[in-house]
Amino acid sequence: MAVDLSKYRNIGIFAHVDAGKTTTTERILKLTGKIHKTGEVHDGAATTDFMDQEQERGITIQSAATTCFWDDHRFNIIDTPGHVDFTIEVYRSLKVLDGGVGVFCGSGGVEPQSETNWRYANESKVARVIFVNKLDRIGADFYRVIDQVETVLAAKPLVMTLPIGTEDDFAGVVDLLTEKAWVWDGTGLPENYEIQDIPADMVDKCKKFRNDMIETAVEQDDDVMEAYLEGNMPDIDTIKRCIRKGTIALDFFPTFCGSAFKNKGVQNVLNGVVDYLPSPTEVPPQPITDLDGEETGEVALVSTDEPFRALAFKIMDDQYGALTFTRVYSGVLNKGDTLLNTFTGKTERIGRIVEMHADSREERDSAQAGDIVALVGLKNVQTGHTLCDPKHPGTLEPMVFPAPVISIAVEPIDKANAEKLGVAIGKMVKEDPSFHVETDLDSGETILKGMGELHLDIKVDILKRTHGCEVTVGAPQVAYRETITNRIEDSYTHKKQSGGSGQFAKLDYVIEPLPEDSEEENFEFESKVVGGNVPREYWPAVDKGFRRSMEKGVLAGFPMLNVKITLVDGGFHAVDSSAVAFEIAAKAAYRQSIPKAGAQILEPIMKIDVFTPDDNVGDVIGDLNRRRGMITSQDTTPTGIRVKAEAPLFDMFGYIGDLRTMTSGRGQFSMEFERYAPCPKNVEAEIIKKAEAERLAKQK
Repeated sequence: MAVDLSKYRNIGIFAHVDAGKTTTTERILKLTGKIHKTGEVHDGAATTDFMDQEQERGITIQSAATTCFWDDHRFNIIDTPGHVDFTIEVYRSLKVLDGGVGVFCGSGGVEPQSETNWRYANESKVARVIFVNKLDRIGADFYRVIDQVETVLAAKPLVMTLPIGTEDDFAGVVDLLTEKAWVWDGTGLPENYEIQDIPADMVDKCKKFRNDMIETAVEQDDDVMEAYLEGNMPDIDTIKRCIRKGTIALDFFPTFCGSAFKNKGVQNVLNGVVDYLPSPTEVPPQPITDLDGEETGEVALVSTDEPFRALAFKIMDDQYGALTFTRVYSGVLNKGDTLLNTFTGKTERIGRIVEMHADSREERDSAQAGDIVALVGLKNVQTGHTLCDPKHPGTLEPMVFPAPVISIAVEPIDKANAEKLGVAIGKMVKEDPSFHVETDLDSGETILKGMGELHLDIKVDILKRTHGCEVTVGAPQVAYRETITNRIEDSYTHKKQSGGSGQFAKLDYVIEPLPEDSEEENFEFESKVVGGNVPREYWPAVDKGFRRSMEKGVLAGFPMLNVKITLVDGGFHAVDSSAVAFEIAAKAAYRQSIPKAGAQILEPIMKIDVFTPDDNVGDVIGDLNRRRGMITSQDTTPTGIRVKAEAPLFDMFGYIGDLRTMTSGRGQFSMEFERYAPCPKNVEAEIIKKAEAERLAKQK
């Protein structure tokens, strides 16, 4: 059955923590008839926040997908988390969306996390409309938020509605396009509104904003602009067409206002999504790459006539098995089809296709270009994998995820829990690509690695509650790295004679730090040997020996970064030399030379964004200084001060508790990895001492 793709809208709702994304999603579901009783976040009853951890903390952790209809258009909506530890969820959701709704708090304005999410949306080239929410709150100011969108996000808001009254007097909105006021009564029901004339005291202001809107819109079409300059006012359909064109081109962002909690102004946002956000066919098609990530020149055209191609963007486990959330870019998928996973090279048979409504589902027999569906029971598919027609293989652009910066050790309390732990962790790693797990071979401990304290805190919570696995948790550990600072030339000869054939390998080499503009991140190996002193077939063994050694530094055993090794000469023996001998020689050469090359420890430096009330700013800055923080900027906002800083991750442990104490619970902060930087000598000495103590403890 052919479906009209122009009626599809794949949208995400994203914003800072507490700006009201989930509440807005709830209102949309209520208005579109998907749910009959609205759930509230603060009661732990929101439809899309269905994890225990989400309901208790009142935050969204996993992006939830749901489908609904408005004005005969089909909306596939993804409600994303706002907390910085889960930006990976936002990032991968944006990869598969065509449009978004950026929600800003009317009193908080453009907050740290809104900036990060806005940046991600810019990188993914996602068209957006803006919804300034919570205009019923104390301190709400729509016009101030508009200014912040321009100054902080460097974006152009195109104002489509103006608020009638603010704070407790907020009654409704003026639709500038139709020049009519939508006024809701006091019942809180979204359908109880009247369309009236613009209030007399707002007529001049509305005229000014409407003229600004039209002038910006007509710039999108030369003919319309010419007619407008000659005094011909364009009709509403023409203005809408121009606004749509500019929105899809990311020239500006239609901006609406309201209060999702009080059910005021949400319909206008839905109409804006239909009128201005692109359908799947109006966004640039996804490029197709080969397995190395190089573009082949082909694209996945959004059409049911093309070969099938889809991207798995999220794995979720529930009581019915693994769900793979999939965005279909081209072609048609039917139940029972066999697809190729280009990453693993294996095929998967599609048993069930379901349409998600948060945590309930509806069975479907097929899915097609433009759809977002969940596939049940796929075995080897992970986030970012491409599923395609086996006869027409092609990879959609793979997703790149940042490396984790913090780790904790967990240990099951008994044997029964040890078995549960293995199964649970297997499922959790599949669900979240920013969550890594490894086993420490010396101690047998399971090490969990993640993006921040909250991230790991919630992972442990999920282990205990969702999977019923009791574990003891060690103190958080920082992911330190080691590097070198000097260039040295050195030589090493490996000789071993013990009856029968011996081993012989001689290496002359240069070890030096990688230049800063190098494309290689951690390690580069080059051979400049001429004349066959080290035969070419042994070069890969030398590379392998050094590369494997890089996993453990010489100071405290952390992985090495930014090292270049050049093999300049050497020697071999016609009988006793082998690839193994050269690999052993490289490992020994590494241990011999790295300490001479000025080895040092690097620590992760975090970018920190703190919001604090005016009264506490001195305490907050003093505390950041004590944590070896460097203050980079201080901005006054209408509700407090925003302090940006950089500080080592180690000194930021437990910061949220201290910040809440200092600011009586009003402070907020977000933190993300910035770069690795050398440790001060006293800190380095402590790290080495601790690593040595741990090594001795393991030997006992």
